[in-house]
Amino acid sequence: MADTISGFFRELGEQGYNPLLGHMQGKVRFDLGSGNGGGVDQWLVVVDHGAVTVSEQKGEADCTIGTERPLFERVIHGEENAMAAVLRGDMRCTGDVEMLLLIQRIFPGPPTERTAVPPQGVSR
Repeated sequence: MADTISGFFRELGEQGYNPLLGHMQGKVRFDLGSGNGGGVDQWLVVVDHGAVTVSEQKGEADCTIGTERPLFERVIHGEENAMAAVLRGDMRCTGDVEMLLLIQRIFPGPPTERTAVPPQGVSR
C-alpha cells in the first residue's frame, strides 16, 4: 500500500510543473495513518504557481489533509473523491480549506464506464 502512495508522490514531484495548479501557491501536508497505531507518514507538497515539489517530511503547511492510507489509495486511484471524503468526515482538512479545492486537481477522476448502452430502438 505504501508503495502505491510513495509512487504517486514521487511521480507528482518528478513532473515539476502541473498546469492544473497554475493559480495555486502554498503548502499542503498529507498525514496518512495506518489505522492500526502504526504511525503516520507525512508528505509535504509545495506549489508555486504550478511548480510542484514534494518531500516526505513534516513541515509547516497552509493546509493539512489527514486520512488513513486505504482511503487515500482509493482517492489516488479515482475511486473516491477527496472533497466528498472530507464532507463525510472520513478525511480531515485543517487550515486553508480552499487549498483542498485546488490540490484535489492532482487526483484522477472516476474511471469511465466501459460498456456503452445502445440508444433505444437500436439493436446490436
